[in-house]
Amino acid sequence: MSFNSFGFLVFFPLAVAVYYALPFGFRRVFLLAASYYFYMCFKPEYVIILLVSTLIDYFLGLRINASQTQSGRKRLLILGLIHNVGLLVSLKYLEFFNESITALFKSLNILYEVKGLEFLVPVGISYYTFKKVSYLIDVYRENQEPEKNVVTFALYVSFFPEITAGPIDRAGKLIPQFYKKIRFDYQKVTDGLKLMAWGFFKKLVIADRLAVFVNKVYDHPGQFEGLSLIMATVYFSFQVYCDFSGYTDIVVGAGRVMGFDLMENFNRPYFSKSIGEFWKRWHISFSSWLMDYLFLPIAYSVSRKIKSPRLMKIKAETWAYMTGIMITMTLCGLWHGASWTFVIWGALHGLFLAISFATKKIRKGFWKKLKIKKQSFIRTIISVSITFALVTFAWIFFRANSISDAFYIITHLFTGWSKVFSLQGLLEAFHFGLLKKELAVAVVSVFFMLLVHLVRKDQTYEQLISKQKTILRWGFYLGLVVWLLAFGESGAEDFIYFRF
Repeated sequence: MSFNSFGFLVFFPLAVAVYYALPFGFRRVFLLAASYYFYMCFKPEYVIILLVSTLIDYFLGLRINASQTQSGRKRLLILGLIHNVGLLVSLKYLEFFNESITALFKSLNILYEVKGLEFLVPVGISYYTFKKVSYLIDVYRENQEPEKNVVTFALYVSFFPEITAGPIDRAGKLIPQFYKKIRFDYQKVTDGLKLMAWGFFKKLVIADRLAVFVNKVYDHPGQFEGLSLIMATVYFSFQVYCDFSGYTDIVVGAGRVMGFDLMENFNRPYFSKSIGEFWKRWHISFSSWLMDYLFLPIAYSVSRKIKSPRLMKIKAETWAYMTGIMITMTLCGLWHGASWTFVIWGALHGLFLAISFATKKIRKGFWKKLKIKKQSFIRTIISVSITFALVTFAWIFFRANSISDAFYIITHLFTGWSKVFSLQGLLEAFHFGLLKKELAVAVVSVFFMLLVHLVRKDQTYEQLISKQKTILRWGFYLGLVVWLLAFGESGAEDFIYFRF
C-alpha cells in the first residue's frame, strides 16, 4: 500500500479513528496489527521474513543484556549482525554479486556457470534491518535497555509510517513513545495534516511531474546531448529530493496526527554550503546512522592501527577520516541498490568529502586572502552553487540505468550546444518535445517550494505557517489544496526510495 494510493486515503483515517477510540491498553496491539496489514498489502509473503527476523532480534536483545561476560555479549552481537546483514545480503545482493563475478570471469575467459538465484526482496528490508542492527548495538553498548514486551518491539520494527522507507528512528526515541498515554491533540493533528499536504504537494505536483521529463532523457540518453542532458539531471535533483522528502513529510505528519514525534529526515539540503553539510541535511536519520555505527568505528580502528613512522607524516586522524569516509560512502551507495552505478555514486560522495577535508585549510586561506567573510552573500552563493553542482553531477550515476549510460551522459554534457542558439532549439533543450505546460507547472512549483524553504530558514514548515495572519494561512491552505487537485499526478509514480 503506497502512501500516494487510494487505499492509503481509506486506511489512514480509519486507523487513526480506531486508534483514538481504543483504550490505551489495546493501542499497541492495534497499531501492530495495522502495521502488519499495511505491510502485507505489498505482498503477504513479506510478513514472514519480517516476523521471523523480528523475533530473532527480540530474543537476542534479551540474551545480550542477560549475558554475564563481555565475550558472551560480543558473540551474541556478532550472531545478530550475521543474522541481519546476512539476510539483507542474501536477499538483496546475492544475484548482483553473482552477475559481477560472471562478468569478471567472462572478461578473463574463465568458465563460470553458477546460476543466479532470484529471491523475494521485501519492501523496506534495508530500513527495518538498520533499525534492528542499531537496537542490538545499543543494547550491547548499554545505551539502550532491551525491550521486554515483544509486541512493543515488533511495533518499533514495523510501525507502518516508517517501515517502507524510514526515517530510521532509534529505539531510545521511538519505543518510549509507545508507552505514553496519548490523547487527541487538535494542534498536533492539524499540524500533522498540514505537513502531509506539503509532502503530497512535493511528491504529486513536483516529483511525479518532473519524472516524465527525466525518464524521457535517462531511458534514451543516446537521443540527447548538451543542455538537454544537463537539464534532465537538474530536474532529477529536484525529483529525487521532492519524492523522498515529500514521503518523509507524509510519514512524519502521519505520526504527528497519532501523537508521535518521528525523526526529521531533511533540512533544506540544497542550501548546503559543502558536501559535509549536505549529508547533515540529507536523509538525516540514515547519515547519522552511518556516522554512529559505521564511520566512527572504522575511523577509530584505523587511527589505533596507524603506527608506521612513514604513514604518520600525515596525521592519523587524516588517514582515519579518509579511510572511514571512503568505506562508509561506498557502502552507502551499495545500500541504495544492487548496481555498480550506486557504488560509484557513493564513492563519488566519499571522494568529495575526502577532498573537502584535505583542502579545508587551503580553502579557508583562499577566502581570507580575498577578504570575503564566511557569512557574506557572495561566498554563500558560490558555496551553495558549487555544492549543488557536485551533488547534481553525482546524481547522474544514481539515476542512470547503466554505467555506460552514465558515461555517455557525462561525455556529452558539453556537446551539441550549437542547437540552442535558435529559440526552438533552446526550448526543446528544456522540455524535450514534451508538453510545455506540464514543465511550467513543475518549475513554478519548484520555485515556490524553494521560496518557502528560503523564508522559513531554521523554522519548521508548520511554525512558519502558524506565524502568518489568518487570511494568509487560509489562503495558503486553499491554494495548496487547489494546486494539488488541479496538478497532482495521483498514483503516477511510486516513491523512489521504496526500491531500497
